[in-house]
Amino acid sequence: MPIKIKNGLPVRAQLEHENIFVMDEYRAIHQHIRPIEIAILNLMPLKEDTELQLLRALSNTPLQIHVTFLTVATHESKNVERSHLDTFYRRFPEVKNRHYDGLIITGAPVEQLPFEEVDYWEELREIFAWSDSNVTSTIYLCWAAQAALYCFYGIKKRPMEKKLVGIYEHKVFHKRIPLVRGFDDVFLAPHSRYTEVPLEEIEKHPLILLLASSEKAGAFLCMSENGRKIFVFGHPEYDRLTLRAEYIRDMGRGLNPDIPENYFPDDDPEKEPPLTWRSHANDLYTNWLNYYVYQTTPYALEGTPGAGNDMKPDEISTTK
Repeated sequence: MPIKIKNGLPVRAQLEHENIFVMDEYRAIHQHIRPIEIAILNLMPLKEDTELQLLRALSNTPLQIHVTFLTVATHESKNVERSHLDTFYRRFPEVKNRHYDGLIITGAPVEQLPFEEVDYWEELREIFAWSDSNVTSTIYLCWAAQAALYCFYGIKKRPMEKKLVGIYEHKVFHKRIPLVRGFDDVFLAPHSRYTEVPLEEIEKHPLILLLASSEKAGAFLCMSENGRKIFVFGHPEYDRLTLRAEYIRDMGRGLNPDIPENYFPDDDPEKEPPLTWRSHANDLYTNWLNYYVYQTTPYALEGTPGAGNDMKPDEISTTK
């Protein structure tokens, strides 16, 4: 939680200069306590793996968080029991009149398809438009980040020569931006994808701020609208063995995959990979919850920025 200080304390300026978050008494007495409402639209096929990964990532904060798992209504998941979805998930039409403090939209194993050929694409575009008026801040992960950049800004993805998979070094830019507060100058994070958004397209767009990228893996983290939209192109939420499971799966499918880069010791799949990215993953989600959700969300959720002015799906697309 932030440091509470007396009004006008002279050292406040120094604390802020050192990137230490402080809250004075006036601001503190105007804050009320209620659970932070976070929705997670889980588009991954192995729902429970992703649930565990994201709940773990969200747990490293003293904030009280209430999570609602969402799924789309226009796609039937084949890798999860229907009873699991019926019990623990809500479909988008059930919540479209609600407001949330934060939303996470996961990646999906459809990146090699054109966006318009994904069977739930129109519903996803509706969700993107809905989030603009019903959610304080949204994180788009991996394929969802590519899809959102395409919908909101007309930036297209492109296929890579081969699958990018492994653990890569990233450099941080704009270190005073709260989203990367506490990050080292260089940090590690997993990637696993067949497509990419050209880094140069992100860098030249006037509404998008690039916060971290890799020489080998390209863009990792960027944001727009002062953090109301956050795009993560890797998988900071991955567990130690997630890439190993993907490698074994692809081997079983006869895809002859490359060994994930910088992952297994000595590139030996029989050796357990070290977990080298967890601390920065925790920082990312904790910073998001604190600075872009908790500190900015209205106490009454119906007051979410833009509420009552829902965009239509056609209004968010610049690619028509």
